[in-house]
Amino acid sequence: MSKNVPLNAIEMQCLRQSLGLTPAQVAEITKTTEADVLAWENSETVAPELAQKKLLEIDDIIEMQVVNTSDSIEALFKKEPKRRLSFVVYPTQALYVQYNPEFLSSLPLTELYNTAAWRIKKECKLVLEVEITLVAFDVESYKAFREQQGLGESRENRAKWAATQL
Repeated sequence: MSKNVPLNAIEMQCLRQSLGLTPAQVAEITKTTEADVLAWENSETVAPELAQKKLLEIDDIIEMQVVNTSDSIEALFKKEPKRRLSFVVYPTQALYVQYNPEFLSSLPLTELYNTAAWRIKKECKLVLEVEITLVAFDVESYKAFREQQGLGESRENRAKWAATQL
């Protein structure tokens, strides 16, 4: 973001929508009110620079995840010529917080994590011709899978579980 060119109302609205957030969630992230967010999007006020910076920073974090994950998938497929993958996404904030505390500082809401997964899915389909299925996390099914396989809790084991859901 240029120091002298703030985002206009439509840009703020498009940024919020591209992140998959409601005005209330943007208010939570930017430590403002929902009325403030709606005022930014209705051209009644200009969003504070810190709020704009925070949202753009989150968008950049998601884009870096897309690039890094796509690069990793491309490298993986040089060794294993699979063309289908699955990613775990989280249907509730509580599950996201419980299973992903390491992401909370950069992507505080499950919607942001799921937005990243969606963008990775689209990028991999367009660029790598890899099909990715987003699988909603189901605790009971995951626990049963871990028990049957004698596995502990880890991101890798959640990914293995998700692969069984295809």
